[in-house]
Amino acid sequence: MMFASPWAFLVLLLIPVMLWLNRRTVRQTGTIHFSSTRNAVKAGRSLRQRLGGIPPALRIITLILLTVALARPQQGLERIRDVNKGIAIEMVVDHSSSMGAELEFNGERLNRLEVVKQVFEKFVRGDGHDLKGRPSDLIGMIVFARYPDTACPLTLAHGALPRFLENVQLVQQQSEDGTAIGDAIALASARLKTAEETLAAQLRDADKEKEYEIKSKVIILLTDGENNCGRRAPRQAAELAAKWGIKIYTIGIGGGESVASITTLFGIFRQAVASRIDEGMLTSIADITGGMYRRADTAEALHAVYKEIDELERSEIESVRYVDYREKFVFFAVAAFVLLCLEIFLRCFVFRRIP
Repeated sequence: MMFASPWAFLVLLLIPVMLWLNRRTVRQTGTIHFSSTRNAVKAGRSLRQRLGGIPPALRIITLILLTVALARPQQGLERIRDVNKGIAIEMVVDHSSSMGAELEFNGERLNRLEVVKQVFEKFVRGDGHDLKGRPSDLIGMIVFARYPDTACPLTLAHGALPRFLENVQLVQQQSEDGTAIGDAIALASARLKTAEETLAAQLRDADKEKEYEIKSKVIILLTDGENNCGRRAPRQAAELAAKWGIKIYTIGIGGGESVASITTLFGIFRQAVASRIDEGMLTSIADITGGMYRRADTAEALHAVYKEIDELERSEIESVRYVDYREKFVFFAVAAFVLLCLEIFLRCFVFRRIP
């Protein structure tokens, strides 16, 4: 407990002065002379006489309580509010047929898309080693082949991410195959442009003391090919992202001749898959938006790229401390008023004196 006006306690110094003046006033009251007071002494003192000091004591206690109330006692409750300055990240992943080429990952042969999904999940949720996770960031995913599509909306609930990733598969129909990098960047940029509205909807029922601020917006584009379809050119889409303050990190995975496993009625066959990464285009996209381009020919290289991005784009958590004060003077003021009323009642009735 603290006092907003501690100088008010100086009033307590007046109490000894009041007691001295009171005693002096009592001594100057009128007297009646008797020839002897022996019989009066033998009679003793009545109960009312013995309790005669109660009214002055109540007056003193009342003054003390009023002084404490005047000093404004306050009880402070310290509160801590965490302000998250997170990053909104859209993962844009190529899921065209060429992503079926295989890579070695943790002793297994998996297609590029499966490797990308597993490394991305570790990037978001952490792996306990190099990747610390992104618990304070808005994360979303867009997949694209001939057409871009939202695989996972921007969300802070990262626990739902594995279920969304399960639904991300290689394209099955040839009519949907292709690589529309420009359209995918445009869709991801549009999602990030309205990220504040998405965040507000998610935090509408959250704790009012929690705040969240989007520090920056990032697109991580991953592909193993070159733009060959779509309505918007990659450079045009990159300029749109730069206009909206969105940074793009581009990753070229695989490239050259690789092997893909194809399941048929006669068993599993391995087929050579050729893809060419347009590194010039990916570098240009990154340069326009202030990002960077990296090549990842192996799963280990892809992990290293995510680690580099993880170190470059870190969220912040700022703890704001404040004290919520509650006024406590009312209790002391009410107690003083009650005691004052009690003193007046006792002086006027129980301890009333007749001059």
